[in-house]
Amino acid sequence: MIVVNGVVKSSVAEIDAMREAIAQMEAASRAEEGCIDYTFSAEINDPGIIRITEKWQTLEALQVHFATPHMADFQAAMAEHPPASMDVSFYEVSEIQPF
Repeated sequence: MIVVNGVVKSSVAEIDAMREAIAQMEAASRAEEGCIDYTFSAEINDPGIIRITEKWQTLEALQVHFATPHMADFQAAMAEHPPASMDVSFYEVSEIQPF
């Protein structure tokens, strides 16, 4: 499984301006083959920080995701409302059972 973990720092106003683009990106991504989860969430204690959590069955599915029209649309929206910073990490993981 591939896990993507992102932290986007922005202003509340810029995040509000991106809400429709975020909603469309979540819905379209969740419908993709190989997508297990795709979620944007605002931090409770700092609404200017958005967390992105994605789970993909394979690296190939993630690579296809990067080439989709909705990714291009989302990147265009991000260019109109650029964040102050963005840090995204990618992990190859295996699921374990808790203790």
